Amino acid sequence: MAAIKTIGILTSGGDAPGMNAAIRAVTRSAIFSGFKVKGIYRGYKGLIDDEIVDFHTQNVSNIIQQGGTILKTARSKEFPTPEGHQQAYDNMKKEGIDALVVIGGDGSLTGARQFASEYDVPIIGLPGTIDNDLYGTDHTIGYDTALNTIMWCVDRIRDTATSHERLFFIEVMGRNAGFLALNGAIASGAEAAIIPEISTEVDQLAELIQNGFRKTKNSSIVLVAESPITGGAMGLAERVRKEYPQYDVRVTILGHLQRGGSPTAQDRILASRMGSAAIDALLEGQRNVMIGDANDEIVYVPFSKAIKNDKPIDCDLLNILRRLSI
Repeated sequence: MAAIKTIGILTSGGDAPGMNAAIRAVTRSAIFSGFKVKGIYRGYKGLIDDEIVDFHTQNVSNIIQQGGTILKTARSKEFPTPEGHQQAYDNMKKEGIDALVVIGGDGSLTGARQFASEYDVPIIGLPGTIDNDLYGTDHTIGYDTALNTIMWCVDRIRDTATSHERLFFIEVMGRNAGFLALNGAIASGAEAAIIPEISTEVDQLAELIQNGFRKTKNSSIVLVAESPITGGAMGLAERVRKEYPQYDVRVTILGHLQRGGSPTAQDRILASRMGSAAIDALLEGQRNVMIGDANDEIVYVPFSKAIKNDKPIDCDLLNILRRLSI
């Protein structure tokens, strides 16, 4: 394999708090190790459109505290095509980029894996997604900040829920993963979490009502993972109005509130460790792996495992939530 001299960095897919901390760590660790760095704007789209600039230490000054991503992010329909891959590779060669660090979620790493399988390009992935749904890492960059945002929002909704004696369904992100809903419910003292991982096994709404979840309380808050499997907060509220009309139900969808904001200390530290580890991985000759965090240790997870394997939910946490919501 040819020696790596220049590393390109891009962020792709949905933004996540802590991405800027990761960009900073990759850039400075690379420069420290003697590499040149190039920032690629707007993800894979920017790789095709040649939106590539030299990155120096000062390019990443004063960004660790910012949410979002200074490199921007965009969807690209062209990139997955053979023509898109060829154009991206040609631009890499033109710019002298020998390796890529891709910061993003499931779709971003899938794109990286496909690109790497067609062209001899070493790629290291960083798990940047609030969903925490990538296999092989205990935490993803942005998850802790999103969890804290959810907790902050639910605390405020509880004030009005208590005043009006209502049942609130609060929809949180997570796509088809219930990590934000489950841990958000525990952190905010919610009565329940309705998550896709167990929706096929039990009717969670019926179980909730049958367990008499309002016997001892004058208001209740239920966190719902956005997913076709759960039906989402709107779908569940509609069911309550039809099947349990005695309840005064309200819906709040937190939406993109969860993706913004200054990253927490935990996300800044995680992103910094992972960004630095990405450069270590390239120095060790690693390729096509995601940097993971397992039991507070940095690990290398092959793209195939990180993408294909479903990350299991912790059933102990479900039991804790049930116990504490009586």
